[in-house]
Amino acid sequence: MDALLVKLRKNYPDRYAELKHAYEFAAAAHEGQKRSSGEDYFIHPCAVVEILADYGFDSSTLIAAFLHDVLEDTAVTPEQLSAEFGEEILRLVEGVTKLDKLKFTNREEAQAENFRKFFMAVAQDLRVIIIKLADRLHNMRSLGYRPPDKQQSVARETLDIYAPLAGRLGISFFKCELEDLAMMYLYPDEYKYITECISKKRGERQQLIDGMMEQIREKMRELGVEGEVNGRPKHIYSIYKKMHQLHIDVDQIYDLLAVRIIVDTVKDCYTMLGEVHTVWKPIPGRFKDYIAMPKANSYQSLHTTVVADGETFEIQIRTREMHRIAEYGIAAHWKYKEGTTGVDTDLDNKVRWLREVMDAEKDVGGAKEFMDAIKINVFDDEVFVFTPKGDVYDLPVGSTPVDLAYKIHSELGNKCVGAKINRKIVTLSTKLQTGDIVEILTQSGKGPSLDWLKFVRTAGARARIRQYFKREQRDENVRRGKEMLEREAKRRGYNLSALMQVSSFDSILQRMSVASEEDLYANVGFGGLGTNQVLTRLVDAFRKQNPDEHLEVTSDGVGHEAARPRSKSGVLINGNANFAVRMAHCCTPVPGDEIVGYVSRGRGVSVHRADCPNVKSMEPERLIDAVWDTGEDSSFNVTIYITAENSGGILASVTAYIAAAKMPITAANVKVDRKEHIADMTIGVMISGLDELEDLLRKIKSIPGVLDVRR
Repeated sequence: MDALLVKLRKNYPDRYAELKHAYEFAAAAHEGQKRSSGEDYFIHPCAVVEILADYGFDSSTLIAAFLHDVLEDTAVTPEQLSAEFGEEILRLVEGVTKLDKLKFTNREEAQAENFRKFFMAVAQDLRVIIIKLADRLHNMRSLGYRPPDKQQSVARETLDIYAPLAGRLGISFFKCELEDLAMMYLYPDEYKYITECISKKRGERQQLIDGMMEQIREKMRELGVEGEVNGRPKHIYSIYKKMHQLHIDVDQIYDLLAVRIIVDTVKDCYTMLGEVHTVWKPIPGRFKDYIAMPKANSYQSLHTTVVADGETFEIQIRTREMHRIAEYGIAAHWKYKEGTTGVDTDLDNKVRWLREVMDAEKDVGGAKEFMDAIKINVFDDEVFVFTPKGDVYDLPVGSTPVDLAYKIHSELGNKCVGAKINRKIVTLSTKLQTGDIVEILTQSGKGPSLDWLKFVRTAGARARIRQYFKREQRDENVRRGKEMLEREAKRRGYNLSALMQVSSFDSILQRMSVASEEDLYANVGFGGLGTNQVLTRLVDAFRKQNPDEHLEVTSDGVGHEAARPRSKSGVLINGNANFAVRMAHCCTPVPGDEIVGYVSRGRGVSVHRADCPNVKSMEPERLIDAVWDTGEDSSFNVTIYITAENSGGILASVTAYIAAAKMPITAANVKVDRKEHIADMTIGVMISGLDELEDLLRKIKSIPGVLDVRR
């Protein structure tokens, strides 16, 4: 830590006093705390600062890194932090603290709402994710001191969430080490095998590569090209991925070692490419020009694979500026000046994809759709396509001409009526391939189609189509949406205006991300919200507020309150209380869930959650409308699945929480994996509604040793 202070004094002389103050403040706040290794906890923030300092991040980022755990793990308050270090530092520390509270599982199961919060924090100040990545890197370096189950969960989260994010931001020094460290714990046998295979051949390969580099240097001297040449081993996880994807062994991978040529100008890049292909035979199909077609994270370089003395080697050629961007990504464009919080337009352009996703966030229909947009923009590979003028655009795999049209300009997308790919007219839903020349055909006075939402791939296109229908056809959407809701309410036996009078109406609007009653109608009118989705919430709220009343629409079209017997099953099928009903065991719906009925042969109607995976495979003609019809004394059986560390008393702790909530337990089963020290518990409980269930799940999740809780 003394060496760290010496480094900070040398590299940040103007703000060394503030850095030292942050160092001393964090040391005092964390005094007495220990890490899993037994070391003082304060070693961790110092290690995070050192990682960031080595890569030249600004002093504000380093100050926030010293303090990144004080709000979460010590008695320090936001007010104290602001008073000591100012609002900028407080904002950064709070951003990192919010990220620390988010719990991810993997890419498919990540909680959509958490992802929304995560990206909103990142979008406010990109330094938040830089600090978090450095924090995660040091935690991965010291993961060996954690229990095996924790090693697995942290490594999985790192590989599925943080490494792809580092890659999308172009920060390769974070991405490569995070992936290799995660692989050590997730795939230890494969990691050991690959490292042993590489080390066996390292000696002879190194001789070859040294010879190649000397030949290249000689050519550069002859041509008068300034630059440098060095060797680069491929990182372990990238080798593993290639083996896994292509079903090949290590010996069959071409680019285990690479030669990197770094020159001054783009012209020199192509000059050296010609010389390389003159000296060594290139392998067909292995040349990639990322200078003419940069990746979305701004990566530029020439890649070619050549054969030398029977061995294959990858050669990368780039300028010094391209190399800086390739290594540091967003960090290479960092323009935070000391004493300011501004960011230049260059950096802003580098994270255009993030801005587009956040813009789309305003218009997506819910957290799950936002999650889908994030997955497409962060984790998908890219295709590169050309316009007839030769402009290059990068898009996610699976994109269509409509995605390209909106990427070029929103008005071009709105007027799009057709497309040509490589001079042939194609349908607008055709998927684009790298190298396609795409011409967008337009017609004035035309507008987009709602059907486009079924096949567009990018968040930007989806958002702009929705915006068009909101803006251009708002009055029509309001009228249509209100008619749709009134018709559906009447079919169920309710009067819409009475349903809108429930006391929780404002909170229902907030949960559906709409600002007013008119916005609600407009969203239903253009397809952003379903009538069943809206009516279910309104009817449930009405029944909670009026447990003994039901609105019955008479021939005059006006709703009149009338008493009626409540459904014994707690569910109305097509507005009828007399159906034989049973709750599906596959998804165990409870009041508050959106539900649907399925007419089963000889067994009445089974009731499923609307989002139950099994519903998708059912015969559509046998699905039937179902809504809750419950009273305060109604109760429903639900099954809870709990994964926990197999420590003493964990089952007692869980059942104590259930008993305290006065919920009868209907079944319990525990399976123990003694090798992994994990206990899987399945517990059946009687609950009265979704809110009660979610409260119980939150409480169980807070028990020390509980790893996961789900329905």
